[in-house]
Formats: sequence, C-alpha cells, structure tokens
Amino acid sequence: MASAEQLPGPNDLSDEEREAVETLLFRLADDEFVLAERYTEWQVRAPTLESDLALANIAQDELGHARLWYDLLQDFGPDEPELIWERDPGEWYHSTLTELPFEEGDWADPILRSYLYDAAEEIRLEALEDSSYARIRNRVGKVQGEEDYHLEHAQNWLERLAEEEQSRERVQTALDRLWPHAQTIFAPTDEEVEERIDDLGLRTKSLAEMREEWRETVVPYLEDLGLSVDAGGETDLPEVTGRNLSHTDDWDDLWEDFTATYRELGREEATRIMKDPDEVE
Repeated sequence: MASAEQLPGPNDLSDEEREAVETLLFRLADDEFVLAERYTEWQVRAPTLESDLALANIAQDELGHARLWYDLLQDFGPDEPELIWERDPGEWYHSTLTELPFEEGDWADPILRSYLYDAAEEIRLEALEDSSYARIRNRVGKVQGEEDYHLEHAQNWLERLAEEEQSRERVQTALDRLWPHAQTIFAPTDEEVEERIDDLGLRTKSLAEMREEWRETVVPYLEDLGLSVDAGGETDLPEVTGRNLSHTDDWDDLWEDFTATYRELGREEATRIMKDPDEVE
C-alpha cells in the first residue's frame, strides 16, 4: 500500500476525507460498544468468580475503547446521545459477530467469540499505528495494552476448554455457529469508501490483507486445539454482515434493551460513558 501524506485536523478535512474517517471510526466504535453490551449479559453467570470479574473488566474496557472512537466522531458535530442512544438501529455498522446473543449457559460461546474478535482487533490496531490521521494514531496505544489482556484471557480459557472432549465439543459447536459471522469483521461497508480509507493511509493494511493475516493466525491455533475450522473462501459470509447496515433479527432486541432506560426516562442527554482523555483537568 502506497504511503500517504498526513491528513489535517477534523476542521480541515475535505468531504471525501471526512467520510473515510467517519466510516473507519464507526467500524471501530460500534464493534466495541455492541460487544461490551453483550458481555454484560454474563455478569454473575460466569463459571468462577475470577472469570466473572475478568469478563466484567473486559466489558468495561471495550466501553472505554468505544468512547475513544466516538469522541473522535464528535469532532464532526454529533454529540454522544446522537451517536449512541438516539441513533436508529438501522444506522449501526458493527460486525454481526458482536450482536449475536450468546447460547444460554454456554461459557464456550463468549470465550471463543472473544478470541476470534480480539485476534482480529490486534491486527486492526496494528494497521492504525501509523495512520495518516493523527487523532486516530494517537489513541491506538491506549487500546492495545488492554486488548492484549483480552486475547490472553480468551486463549487461556480456550486451552482449558479444549483439554476435555465434552467441553471441546461445545467449543466446536460455538465455532461452527460463529465462524461465518467472524468473517464480517473484515467485510466492507462501501467498496469505494474502503478503498479511499486505504489510499488516504488511514490504515496501513487493506481489509483483505488483514483478513488473510487473521486467518493465518486463528486457523492453525484452533486446529492445534483439536478443533475443525471450515475456513471456506471469499464467499463464506452470512447473508447479513452489519457493515453494510444489514443486521440479524437479534440486533433490534439488543438495541431496544440498551436504549430502554434513556427513552423511558425521557432523557435529553446521557451520562457519558467515560471521561474524554483529551480533556484537561
């Protein structure tokens, strides 16, 4: 991918540059926020107190990461309620992997989902380290350290679950269900805009390059655990991907749940997810 010039700040971007930045940010922010919402469903339901606390911390981390990216979208005008609590469910760009409900009581599901997602997130963040947009580049380091912990947590649990046949079968069942949706992490929103993201140097690897790197990482790892991966090809995406604003039926229910309090109380503003790291004390 050809090197690109450094982009100016948000107020000096052209319309096409701004569209590319916003598209990339919505991909990042929506994934983190929706996955965190799903993780909260496991509070006090994990198999051990330690794992319960760990997943709670991971959910909190993901909300914080979402906030980092939503803050940058606020550079272009919308406030937090408009970006989250008041945004129509048909205007979200997250991968369908993040919105699927967990199989009830099956710890293999959140663990495998975390591994598939966090292995992809590691690659996505590396591709942003030298982003031509400084506002993105300067925040990557704040996310990477915590994501490393998330990936380590998922791998430790996967290896434990793979040791016994019965629990390994549960992981396999989860893998068969989640694998197509994991591919949507690297699905395009709009082909032309995705190409512009790459040409502008907002990331240093294309979706196709990151997807291939992810496959080369996760497939051998999972197979070493005794799991069977139906890797498929370029067409192994589900009918809906999230990236193109198409979602599963489960998404509407999740959106209703996490916006319910805001709507029922007639709020005009929401408590901020976390403090803006750019704010000066």
